[in-house]
Amino acid sequence: MSSAGDGQIGPARVLLNAWFWGQETTGSGQYVQQLAQQLPQVAPAAAWGLAAPRPLTAPPGWQVIVAAPPSWLRGENLAKLWFEQIGFPRACRQWQATLAHVPYWAAPLWTPCPLVVTIHDLIPLRLPAYRGGPRQRLYTWLVSRSARRARLVLTDSQASRQDIIEHLHIPPARVRVTYLAPGADFRRISDSARLAAVRARYGLPLRFVLYMGGFDTRKNVGAALAAFAQALPALPADVMLVIAGRLPAHDSAFAPDPRPLAARLGIAGRVIFTGWVDEADKPALYSLAEVFVFPSLYEGFGLPVLEALACAG
Repeated sequence: MSSAGDGQIGPARVLLNAWFWGQETTGSGQYVQQLAQQLPQVAPAAAWGLAAPRPLTAPPGWQVIVAAPPSWLRGENLAKLWFEQIGFPRACRQWQATLAHVPYWAAPLWTPCPLVVTIHDLIPLRLPAYRGGPRQRLYTWLVSRSARRARLVLTDSQASRQDIIEHLHIPPARVRVTYLAPGADFRRISDSARLAAVRARYGLPLRFVLYMGGFDTRKNVGAALAAFAQALPALPADVMLVIAGRLPAHDSAFAPDPRPLAARLGIAGRVIFTGWVDEADKPALYSLAEVFVFPSLYEGFGLPVLEALACAG
C-alpha cells in the first residue's frame, strides 16, 4: 500500500523487473510472464508495472516503464548489471512504486521501496561447475548480498528454502515457499490429429522413453543414456529413447553433447534427438511418451516433472 498526497492509503503500486521478458527459453522468462498473467487477477485493485530494458507489449492490466541501459555499455552482461542495480531502482522511483519485485536472483542493493526477490535456486553456490570465473563469482557475491536486504525472499521448494537460509544467512521468517505449477496447457492430449502432427514434426516412434530439458552437466543426460543402454535387453524391440531439446552448440565438460556417448554405448540407432521443441508442442510430446525420465542432479524445483505428471492423465 502507498500513502496518497491527502494522507489516505492508496492502492499498491507493484513494479516487476522484466529483464527476462520474451525469453521463453529460460525459466526466469517463463516465470515473469506467468506472473504477469496471474497477478492482476489476484489483486485487481493494485497498479501493476513492468520495468524493462526496451519497449515491450504488456498484457492487459500492466504499464511498461522503459529503463534502457546506456548505449556506451559494452556487452549484455554489463547492460544487465546496470539495469538491475541502477535502471530498475530508478524506474521504481519514477513510477512511485510501493513494492518492487525481482523475479530472479539479482536484486538491487537499493530501492526506494520495499523489495521482494524470488530465488529459484542457489546453483552457483552449491555446484562448483557453475561458479564461473572471477567476474561471475563477484556477481554471485553481489546478488547474495543484495538478497539479504530484501523484505521477503520467495523460492520454489523447501529444499531451496533451506539452501537460502543456510548459505545466504537470511532469517527463516523472511523466506517463503511459493510452489510452481504447470501451465493450463499442460494436460493430457487426446486429439489424435494434434498428436499425429507432433509425432510427424519431431520424427517420433510409436513407443518411446522421453527426456526433455537442458544439457548442462547437472542435467545428467548421460545417466539417462547409460540406463537406457543397460535396460535394452529387457525392453521390447520397438521402444526408443527420445532426447528432446536444443543440443549444445559445442561439446564441452560443462555442456556435453550426448550424441557421442550414445554412439559409444552402441545405442545410437535407438535414440532420437529432436532438437528444439516448441512450447506449444510439449503437452503432446509428454502425452505420447510412455515414460518420462529426469535424472537431474540438482533442481530448485524441477518443473518438467510436474508438467509430465499433468499430461499423464
